[in-house]
Amino acid sequence: MAHSNDPATISALLTNRGARWAVVGLSPNPRRAAVGVSKFLRDELGMGIIPVNLGAQDVHGEQGYRKLADIPGQIDVVDCFVNSQKVGAVVDQAIEVGAKAVWLQLGVIDEAAAQRAAEAGLDVVMDTCPVIEVRNDRSLRG
Repeated sequence: MAHSNDPATISALLTNRGARWAVVGLSPNPRRAAVGVSKFLRDELGMGIIPVNLGAQDVHGEQGYRKLADIPGQIDVVDCFVNSQKVGAVVDQAIEVGAKAVWLQLGVIDEAAAQRAAEAGLDVVMDTCPVIEVRNDRSLRG
């Protein structure tokens, strides 16, 4: 059965001010969508952002990490800016570290990974972007 995004889940995730979002694929490259979206999450929605990239590079003044398991403390949402062929491994890591939710960005689709996450008790959002969701529903703005 194909995953269907729940508007109540999207609303809950985007209005939970101060939640910690690990943004996988967030590097300092300004051409990447993750740079703008993560800034929006932090500056417009009041989320904490944690860059996760292969070089553990800092972004927006926030400390970067190589992998989810390196991040201290609770991760509320794992925001996935990786291609569909690689996102399953990220979702599995999110389950392992006890994240509360996974958000697969626009164009990132892996039905099996979404199902694994849901079965493990995580909230799942797939194939959309927080910026788009907020533009479509102004009540989500901080």
